[in-house]
Amino acid sequence: MNPQAGSVTSALGALIAQAISRGGGWLPFDRFMALALYAPGLGYYSNASRKFGAMPSSGSDFVTAPELTPLFGRALARQLQQALEASGTDDVWEFGAGSGALGEQLLGALGDRVRAYTIVDLSGSLRERQRNRLAGFGDKVRWVDELPEQIRGVIVGNEVLDAMPVKLLQRRSGAWHERGVVATNGGFRFEDRATDLRPPVEIEGTHDYLTEIHPQARAFIRTLADRLEAGAAFFLDYGFPEREYWHAQRHMGTLMCHRGHLADPDPLADVGEKDITAHVDFTGIAVAAQESGLNLLGYTSQAHFLFNCGLLELAGGASPRENAAMQKLVNEHEMGELFKVIGFAKGGYWDAIGFARGDRTDRL
Repeated sequence: MNPQAGSVTSALGALIAQAISRGGGWLPFDRFMALALYAPGLGYYSNASRKFGAMPSSGSDFVTAPELTPLFGRALARQLQQALEASGTDDVWEFGAGSGALGEQLLGALGDRVRAYTIVDLSGSLRERQRNRLAGFGDKVRWVDELPEQIRGVIVGNEVLDAMPVKLLQRRSGAWHERGVVATNGGFRFEDRATDLRPPVEIEGTHDYLTEIHPQARAFIRTLADRLEAGAAFFLDYGFPEREYWHAQRHMGTLMCHRGHLADPDPLADVGEKDITAHVDFTGIAVAAQESGLNLLGYTSQAHFLFNCGLLELAGGASPRENAAMQKLVNEHEMGELFKVIGFAKGGYWDAIGFARGDRTDRL
């Protein structure tokens, strides 16, 4: 641990301990996760650590698709261009823009078709990196830290939903509990309390079972739906439909941390130094969107989506290194199958090219 990281962890730990004290000695895990990731200046996504990069040697913790190859953004741009045309809009909104790599790729591919590119990001340190990377696009790019009351345009979020705080539920000896966090001497530990909360589907069997539920992600989608006057939204992330998410054999849940390109199962240690994520419940996302007035355009694997958007054509003449990166995007044992894409429209339905083949809407 470098001294700066240790300082962040110490200060963030003290902040979380204060929140636990104010909460009567127990903090629901979703609140702990929110502070660990987003506490101003201290949380993982708010502090100055590297985060995004292709290799651990860069000091980064994980790599996202836009960092692997610009082919990702160029393929996605084809879907966004169709959405802009279909909705009669000319603005793009990106949530959680990370290093700015995806914005750079989309802006380069879409060109004058985009009047304004708005980034919604809570992290001041990441916004500075994005500004540096996207400076060449001038005033076309702007940043906001909260949603306006009305949006017209196409929304994109790559690996955004997985970083939204989740509640942890534990079934033990047939009884359900909500998992929270308590302070110990110099650290934290889990403590479970009886709850009326339940997963959205019945879990088969009587064995002990740990899982997550996603009220914040659903609330986020409902808010977007309420404020989107015309346009579309596309989210790319790892996750499952509910029948796979709450399968009886998935008894340890999906919560995981990432640091130095390695998986880390302990979110309570070294807070602020690691990412904390959970897989997306795509059925819940679809239901929340449709209940709030959005039309479901489709749901498929990332591989199918990118192929439908012309990835192979775009990769023509690519270097061996670019081809190797492309394979990571689409191979079943890499990102191609675990990552999914879901799309919505406001103000009408149209045939989105990204879901032309391999649509799995019937599995939601």
